[in-house]
Amino acid sequence: MPEHDHDDQEREFDLRWADRAEHKEPSARARMLAARWKENPPEPQPFRADPDHVGRRRSPWVSTAIVLGSIAAIILVLGYAQFRAPY
Repeated sequence: MPEHDHDDQEREFDLRWADRAEHKEPSARARMLAARWKENPPEPQPFRADPDHVGRRRSPWVSTAIVLGSIAAIILVLGYAQFRAPY
């Protein structure tokens, strides 16, 4: 067994040891946002802000009818194409 394989097997990263660390470095995104917000802080937003435009939702029955109608149309077109095809 090579020397470096033996060292890798003995090395163990213990997550409990990492969690007990006194200082944890923030992620790159957190550092970037902190630097950006220092100069230009974000405006307060309500929790789950409403979207700008709220359209009427389509009924599930309408969606089902559209899908089934499309499938029926495709079947009819394919059947007509086969009926008209020369043998």
